[in-house]
Formats: sequence, C-alpha cells, structure tokens
Amino acid sequence: MEIFLQNLFHHYGYFALYFLLALGVIGLPVPDEFLLTFAGYIVYTGEVSFALTLLAAFAGSATGITINYWLGKSFGLPLLLKYGPKFHLSAHKIHTSQTYFQRFGKPLIMFGYFIPGIRHLTAYFAGMSSLPYRVFAFYAYTGAFIWSFLFIMIGRTVGAKWYLVTAFVHKASLLGLAVFIIAIAVAVYSLKTKGRKSQRYDVS
Repeated sequence: MEIFLQNLFHHYGYFALYFLLALGVIGLPVPDEFLLTFAGYIVYTGEVSFALTLLAAFAGSATGITINYWLGKSFGLPLLLKYGPKFHLSAHKIHTSQTYFQRFGKPLIMFGYFIPGIRHLTAYFAGMSSLPYRVFAFYAYTGAFIWSFLFIMIGRTVGAKWYLVTAFVHKASLLGLAVFIIAIAVAVYSLKTKGRKSQRYDVS
C-alpha cells in the first residue's frame, strides 16, 4: 500500500495528495499520516513546493471532512431514529447525545484528526447533531490545517528518516485512541452516576 501511494504521488503530485487525503478522511483505508509525512519528505528533496503541498493536503482534508459533515446532516439522524431503537437507542438518547456533542464536541472536531478512527466520525456526528456549518467549518478547517502542516513539517524536517517517524506516530495515535476511549467511558459513567443521584433526590 505504501509503495503504491508513493508511486501515485510521484506520478500525479498534488492531485494525488488531494484525492487520497479526501478519501482517507472520509473513511477509506488510506494511511493519512504516512502520506503526509512522505509528502513532507518530497518537499525536503526539492521535488515539490512546500506551499502547494500544504495547500493540496489542506484542501483534501477539508473536502473529506466536509463530505462527512453533509452525510451526517442529510442521513445520520434519520437513520438513527429509524434503526436506533433496534439497538436500544431511543429518540431521547439520540437527542441527548446531540446536545452533548453541541456542548463538548467542537474541540474534538479540531483535534480528532490526530486520533485514528475518530477523524472519520467527528464530522458525521457534527452534521447529525445539527451543528451550524460555520461553527463546524471553523473547527474542522483549523484542525485540517494544523494536522497537514504538522506532518508535512515533520517529513520535511527529518528528511530521509521520515519513514521511521511514521511508526512512532502510529503508536502514539493508538495511545491517543486508548486515552480517548477511557475518557469517554469515564464521562459516561459520571453522567450515569449523576443521573442516579438526581433520581434519588427527586424521589425524596
């Protein structure tokens, strides 16, 4: 896969970077960090422009996450309301989740790029929770720029050793995913505990 992506980038340059990152953010199995770091290495060799590489990476990431947002806005909620009860997700729980995402999910849209499996979902849930597009765009596009810039700069800085960085980044991303899952579990447990306490007070 990596060699195939390298060949695509060598042959089609900025257009390949744009389309591959867009597809990767949408959810296809594209090793995004690998691709960005490799693009940074190509910048280091002088074969491509740093500014145009960053522009292509940012545009591809922004395109992918925007598509996910509109998919979530158009199909996410109706699908959940239709099939959610089969998985014990009542309409009340779904709307409650929307409220929580509107309150606490904005930073996750920005920094979710750095967590594997999360960047593909944040925009979908943002659209599903009816987060205004202008609010979504601010967090999503800021995150896309930071993510693209950081990994391209890493590849550009380390040069020929860029491939060693990707292994480290992969491990760090998995650690971030584990921390995120633990944080969600703690938050859910805290909400359930508060709900039980409030029910006790109401009864009394």
